[in-house]
Amino acid sequence: MTQPICKDMLVLELASVLAGPSVGQFFAELGAQVLKVENAATHGDVTRSWKLKSEPAELETPAYFCAANWGKTSLALNLTEPEQLQRLYELVKQADVVIASYKPGDAEKLQVDYSTLQQLNPRLIYGHITGYGPTDARAGYDAVVQAESGFMHLNGEPGSGPLKMPVALMDILTAHQLKEGLLVALLQRERTGKGQLVEVSLLQAAVSALANQATAYLVAGQEPQRMGSEHPNIVPYGSVYTCKCGKQLVLAVGDDRQFRRLCAILGAKSMGDDPKYKTNYARVQHRQEVNQQLRQLVAQHEREALLRQLQAQHVPAGAVHTIPEVFEQPQAQQMLLQHKGAKPGLRQVAFRLQGQEAPALTPPPAYAGAGNNL
Repeated sequence: MTQPICKDMLVLELASVLAGPSVGQFFAELGAQVLKVENAATHGDVTRSWKLKSEPAELETPAYFCAANWGKTSLALNLTEPEQLQRLYELVKQADVVIASYKPGDAEKLQVDYSTLQQLNPRLIYGHITGYGPTDARAGYDAVVQAESGFMHLNGEPGSGPLKMPVALMDILTAHQLKEGLLVALLQRERTGKGQLVEVSLLQAAVSALANQATAYLVAGQEPQRMGSEHPNIVPYGSVYTCKCGKQLVLAVGDDRQFRRLCAILGAKSMGDDPKYKTNYARVQHRQEVNQQLRQLVAQHEREALLRQLQAQHVPAGAVHTIPEVFEQPQAQQMLLQHKGAKPGLRQVAFRLQGQEAPALTPPPAYAGAGNNL
């Protein structure tokens, strides 16, 4: 096994909440030294105060904070104080990457913007997250961007109101975009020796993720509407059905052969040959009829037995899991970060590099922690 690919890299995280910190943890999982520079004037990352009802008030590393802060060292600085700003500058001279999440103009006021820092270190790569881009001073909040990017409008059952998704998906999408930009900038630096400014906004990251829903409007001229779990182009795909045992499963039938196999397994072979349902195009036209018949057929089967039959015949289907059930799966167990005496964490890196050693990470740091001794 070789050493972690980012073993000799220093990353300074001038970011809080989820998007920026998850990028910091990403680099920590690849072996980088990540210093989480926290605002001493506000007692650090705001998510240290985002506690569940069951968590003690004095806890400095609540569950939300733990979602994106493994493998880091905390360093509390008040950047409005010249001595502490200079301390950051000394670190910048050694750093490879800075991750920032300031409103437009705020980094300049604090003198930690890319233009200032790259004068200290021309090889520095600076990743900056904003809500709406460098010319719009509004702060970015995931729930608001879910609304403004159309996700809330699309999410939910037909006839219901707009619905926020249960994870901060806009933050997560933005983090992925920033990771990609930073990796491209690192590649460019290998070729040119020069650093780079990488900018990404929550809104544009969200809009880019509208994918086929966007092109339904842009290309086909059809305005997407709220459909619950249904898919506008495929039937049955994403549909949820309740089995005899009361447990639920989802079907994701992507082609006509799979649909015929599904019908045969459900004891309704003639349905798979019916001209009204034989092709996906026809099934889209008769969506309600297809779903009504499938609901009746699936309700005659026990879920686990039916899933075994479907999977044996390569019909895409799966159980609707609770979160505890998710982590009973071996693949999910492989995504856990473990450390003696700490609750498990969740990996940001879901890929594997052949022959690369995954470093053991320390748990999320208490506020300031050993960082003040740097």
